[in-house]
Amino acid sequence: PSDISLKLTMVKRKSGCPDPRLQRQLRGQLRLLENDSKEVMTVFNELSARLLSIHSDQDLIVVTFKTFEEIGKFLTYHSLGFINHCMENLFLDQSFWLYSQEEEDTGIEVCINEKSLNLMYRSLLVQEGSFFVLYPDDTIQKIMVTDNETTYFETGAFTEDATGGCLDSDMPMVFNASLEPLEPFHQWFLKGYSNPVDFSYKNESKSIRKVAMGSCLAVMNYESIVLEELSFQEGDKIEILGYFIECMEWFLGRHVFTGQIGFVKTSHVKLDLPRNKPQVLDFLDAEELSFFSKENNLEEVVHLLKQTSITDVCSVYRIDEVEESEFQKTHECEMPCSPSSPGFTIKNGKIEELLKNCFENLEATQAEEPTAEGKESAGPSKTEIFPLHEGSCFHICQEDIQASDIFEPLLFLLNRKEYESNFKSLYDFSYSFTHSMFYGFSEEEELVIFLRLAREAAKKAGLSWALARLCFLLGRLSVKKLKFSQARVYFEEALRAVAGGFSDLYFVIALYTNLTVIYLTQKNREKCTHIFDKAASLLMGIPNYICSADLESDILKYALRRTILSQNKHAEARACFLLAKHYNARKQHQEALPFLERFQLLLNDLGLKTSLSNNCYFKLAESYHEKCLPHIVLSCIKVTTPQSSSTLMDSLKRIDLVIKNAPKLYGLRKLRQIFPSQIAPYLIQALSSVFTNEEEGLYSTIYLSLAKLYSHHKHYGKAIAYMMKALDSASAKPEETINYLVSLAWLYILYKQYDVALAILNAVVDSAWSSPQQLGIAYNMLAIALKRMNNTKEAAESYYKALRLSEESEMTRNQAIVLANFGVLCVHAAANRLAEHYFIRAVKLFSKLPIMDCCQDFIQVLLQLGYYYIGGTEREKGKFYYEWAFLVAMETSNLESQLQAIKLLCQFYSTVVPNETQCVIYNEYQLSLARKMSNKVLEGQTLETISQLYLSLGTKRAYRSALEYTKRSLGIFIDLQKKDKEAYAWLRAGKIYYVLRQNELVDLYIQVCCQHLQHMCNGFTFAEFVLLNVDRALPLAVQTGNKTTELRLCNKLVELLMNLKAYEESLEYGRVALVLSVNLGNQLNERIAYHRLAAIHHHLGHCELAEHFYLKALSLCSSPLEFEEETLYYVKVYSILGD
Repeated sequence: PSDISLKLTMVKRKSGCPDPRLQRQLRGQLRLLENDSKEVMTVFNELSARLLSIHSDQDLIVVTFKTFEEIGKFLTYHSLGFINHCMENLFLDQSFWLYSQEEEDTGIEVCINEKSLNLMYRSLLVQEGSFFVLYPDDTIQKIMVTDNETTYFETGAFTEDATGGCLDSDMPMVFNASLEPLEPFHQWFLKGYSNPVDFSYKNESKSIRKVAMGSCLAVMNYESIVLEELSFQEGDKIEILGYFIECMEWFLGRHVFTGQIGFVKTSHVKLDLPRNKPQVLDFLDAEELSFFSKENNLEEVVHLLKQTSITDVCSVYRIDEVEESEFQKTHECEMPCSPSSPGFTIKNGKIEELLKNCFENLEATQAEEPTAEGKESAGPSKTEIFPLHEGSCFHICQEDIQASDIFEPLLFLLNRKEYESNFKSLYDFSYSFTHSMFYGFSEEEELVIFLRLAREAAKKAGLSWALARLCFLLGRLSVKKLKFSQARVYFEEALRAVAGGFSDLYFVIALYTNLTVIYLTQKNREKCTHIFDKAASLLMGIPNYICSADLESDILKYALRRTILSQNKHAEARACFLLAKHYNARKQHQEALPFLERFQLLLNDLGLKTSLSNNCYFKLAESYHEKCLPHIVLSCIKVTTPQSSSTLMDSLKRIDLVIKNAPKLYGLRKLRQIFPSQIAPYLIQALSSVFTNEEEGLYSTIYLSLAKLYSHHKHYGKAIAYMMKALDSASAKPEETINYLVSLAWLYILYKQYDVALAILNAVVDSAWSSPQQLGIAYNMLAIALKRMNNTKEAAESYYKALRLSEESEMTRNQAIVLANFGVLCVHAAANRLAEHYFIRAVKLFSKLPIMDCCQDFIQVLLQLGYYYIGGTEREKGKFYYEWAFLVAMETSNLESQLQAIKLLCQFYSTVVPNETQCVIYNEYQLSLARKMSNKVLEGQTLETISQLYLSLGTKRAYRSALEYTKRSLGIFIDLQKKDKEAYAWLRAGKIYYVLRQNELVDLYIQVCCQHLQHMCNGFTFAEFVLLNVDRALPLAVQTGNKTTELRLCNKLVELLMNLKAYEESLEYGRVALVLSVNLGNQLNERIAYHRLAAIHHHLGHCELAEHFYLKALSLCSSPLEFEEETLYYVKVYSILGD
């Protein structure tokens, strides 16, 4: 196959049943993105796939792959469960994440034809020319496909006509149809692996899969010839140090009887494990697990939650609107309970109880405050400061360097046989010992001289461990200067000095690793063969060793290769873990990622979906974040969400990653930053976690964040519920409690439950704990609620109090807002001159403030003032304030405010002061805003409006532009499944073709329009069907040159379109009817045409043209009047002209 189809289905996860309602929404999203697939392409690029097409009618997305690496990555993401969640983040609306917790958990399930995917994977392997296969005897071999031979795959098998070679040779061999190619990770790794010193590992015919801890029994006698190997007799018991990994050549053991430690060949022993005790398949040490569970600095997340959950409701006055329908975009939000309903009474009763509890708690806290202060003052005297343990440091002074006793403390420390925490800096790869253990030297050469002299002193004193460690340090400093031969000499001396001692295992591992790396660097195959397998066994077998060399990865890759060839999944998981840890320690996240992904897949395959699996997903998410793959990050943390309980720290990690990555998906870069709604499930999850006493303060922060999130999406009922919970869980501090009450009151105002808001705000105003600033906020809100309940007098009194308090506190912004609110109140009370006075004062104050601090409020006031002037007689002033608001919105890059201002300017130039040119310009800008905001509905409406504007210009060029915009709007209406709009767009396009005299296309467009209308039962009247038939007959009349029929049809079209109130469209046919009447010399039809054109212009507000055409119609009337109807006609026309 050349492509793969992904079938998208909305399902209820618990039952697995499809969800038809959400499926329709998903199909709608697919339809919208079918023609504009840039966003979909971005997601599939992250998933290493190439988008070919989207088929919304079948809910299919078709992708392809060019290389086996691409399909390998995609298969990995598919196996890890990321594809489903990536599609959810792409296609589902932000509001989905808010209600998905309340209903049965739903999501997108992506169905992929596994057989086609595997066939495509195999065909891409063949294109590569060579790949690895698994033989029936469990051996892995490399297959070479030559140019003149073709390999076909059927039902998962090769044909027999391919040649190949074993893994470590190019000897040709024939294989049969039962061969299976290795999985993608193994193909990728084995293709990219190069044997470091070109020595082979014999691939056993049987798989070697044991990984164990405990003890074993010798199955033969063995007498070692080197100090580091263990001697034993058959039947001797040997304790395993670390892990026994059967596919490795060696392991480290301790002889139970002699106590000796040394290397033992895995083939010389058999495991001695208790039969009645089940073997635990662990392959990571407890300390090694800390690699996954290292705590991030989640204090930043908590701080961000606290900062963002605090809205400016408690510090900045709220602004009221003149007329909400004029200034706010209509949102579908919850319908509040009506004040008369039983639910309202219960709610009000709850509020009274809530207020009573709040103020009782404040009184109780106030009484206990002196005692608490006394305790706090006594606290510091009992606190003890424990100094941190400092490691031993040595001063290097060139003047005293020859003194015999200067090395004694250093040699005493370094000669200790056992490992100490101070030694970690000596062994780690970062060379931290150069500044943590030694100081006082200006150049590194001085340190080298000091260590050389110390080495000589250790030799003379016979201090073997001190000598070994000093040689090791000198060797590492030589490596740093790229003096590899010198380093090799030092490392070999260190190895001789310890003489097979293993008391400091971390040192032994570091020494073996560094010496092996030197041999690899110098390509010293002879010496490398003696030590390489032992170094690999130490790294694989001893837990939590200290990374000490950059090329340690070569040794680990050799170990990984052995585990792959032996098909030992537990050992492979350990090797992948160690490689990921190695690269991660060096901040090489790109290199670590494949091994971390493979480790996670192995955990899933081995059924180890424990907390380790979750922690590994977190580590993966962090790596994806470093690689800037936001869709995969969000999918990764979604997969970690457990079915059972989760710790608070896990939830905070998820929240942190969502906050960092979700804005990259949706571009939430607004002036007022709001959390992405994807954090809602994790915030709710955090609330179900166990909180310690120190963490209990987070309850209110999380509730506040949820309240703000739901409020932002207009779900005020849920926002109120969470705000009340925040109030219940808040600490009983007066300022905090009052702030929460004020925020709750504002939510009730937004929810249009003004009585409840008044009850809360009156309680705040009467409270002795309210600060002057809080009183000002409360009075301003109180006035807004009173005004909306038509209590103008009390509203004015509250605004006055709020104004006085803002002036006393010198809060200019709040003064400006309350003055604007006074203006709104005056408009409400029809006191227009007073309203103008307050609005202008507010604008003057806002003009003195930094725009970025108050742009939203400033824009609203400018729009209110503009609306006030346009509602009166000073229209130019109104236009000026609209344009000012638009410029402020542009300067602050506030898209929503720009759209608000643009809509009002379009309305101004279309109805108040008609100007087609200006209207086209502003509608074009509105179109660009709709695209930026991904608002397809608005985009379609704007295209439709621009098309109408161009039609009204009446030139051939304008008609062509109108046609282009009509076609674009048609495409959007088809995507949105707006059948009525779609039908009208087809009709309009046909009419434009008719005007342009392209008659061959007219019939096609009208026919499609007719077909759409026939499928719609309730949307159209009989008149519209008649209109369509007339419109279809018109081109035939034009083609045959029958002017009389053409005139009759045009007259019918004008009449029908006027009945449908489609005045813009009827205008064109009216003009054609007039021209035909004049040409035919039909005076009655001419008079009718003039009258209809006058009526159309009158409806469109074109008063001068209407007057002109009415007078023309009257001039054609017979004189003297012959009938009574003519007299009535004159009366009606003069009455209209008089108006």
